Amino acid sequence: MKATIDLFRCINEGHTEYLKEALARNTSLERTNPEGQTPLLYALYKKDTVTALLLISHGANVNAQDQVGNTPFLYAGAQGYTDVVRACLEQGADFTILNRYGSTALIPAAEKAHLETVNVLSGTPGFPIDHINNLGWTALLEAIILGEGDDTHAPVVTALIAGGCNVNLADKKGITPLAHAQSLDYKKISALLEAAGARVS
Repeated sequence: MKATIDLFRCINEGHTEYLKEALARNTSLERTNPEGQTPLLYALYKKDTVTALLLISHGANVNAQDQVGNTPFLYAGAQGYTDVVRACLEQGADFTILNRYGSTALIPAAEKAHLETVNVLSGTPGFPIDHINNLGWTALLEAIILGEGDDTHAPVVTALIAGGCNVNLADKKGITPLAHAQSLDYKKISALLEAAGARVS
């Protein structure tokens, strides 16, 4: 347990050399703190992507879920940590593990307009680009409904369309992405959807 406490402490205090020494001693990377976080997820919560990448390179589990349902892969996607997302994909990120909202890594990335992350995930073979979360929304719907409109989210919509998303998947009420975009007066997004074959109903 002492090694685990030391590992969390050196992440918290930024002791990179001590961390490397601990890794050289094959310190366990999968023991968790009281919140169920592994050192990798803890580093990401601390916005320390350099340490996160180091831990991943030493085999840290990118799919370990904490008490609130986050995994390193899910959290990196939501925060737009694209380098970490790529590293997680290389280490076998599990697309079937969802966050507490029933979302993939792509859905919050699309909502927050993390364009580079959206491009990476939507272009990853086998990634569930049309997954529907607990709210009944796909990444496309969430980008439109919770996004900030044409200037910020039109590039996200473009990326999702390029990735092959279904532009006609409606929400729980049967409202399509195009209907949402038109009701919000998002002209650029509406035009993009129409060009991709989207229907109002």
